[in-house]
Amino acid sequence: MQKTIVQAVLVICFVCMILTPMVSAEMPATDPAALWNYITKLSPYTEWSYWPDHQGMQMSRAPHGTLHRVFVNDRALNSSGPPLQYGSIEVMENYQGEHEGLNNITVMYKARGFNPPDGDWYWAKFSPDGKPLENGKVRSCIGCHGTRAKNDFVVVHEFK
Repeated sequence: MQKTIVQAVLVICFVCMILTPMVSAEMPATDPAALWNYITKLSPYTEWSYWPDHQGMQMSRAPHGTLHRVFVNDRALNSSGPPLQYGSIEVMENYQGEHEGLNNITVMYKARGFNPPDGDWYWAKFSPDGKPLENGKVRSCIGCHGTRAKNDFVVVHEFK
């Protein structure tokens, strides 16, 4: 009996050791390197969906360039309305012109407890090769998106 209990405890410990990295890797930390790794390697944003009312390449405005594409993960897409589910991520590819390459990538990531007064959004801006340009509680992002606080700071999609 004691041998069976010891074996069961060892199996449980082994399973926990295997599953813990998977669970902790589920969503990234509020850190630019972790977020970039998540959206490019662990869950590539280019495999995500678009908002239903904001598909493909769209006209844009400053500071995002003249054109953009917005990708959203399943947590964002499956949010029935504001506020979005924690773990929601919106990635915007920003282009300066129709025939020019990718200018930068901006990200909104809803992280529990990160910044409650501003919707718990973590903001990041990356160069096309992943170099962090801005991140955290970026005042310019909050200032513009804050005009849509009732829509949980999401500008390009209207929740019904």
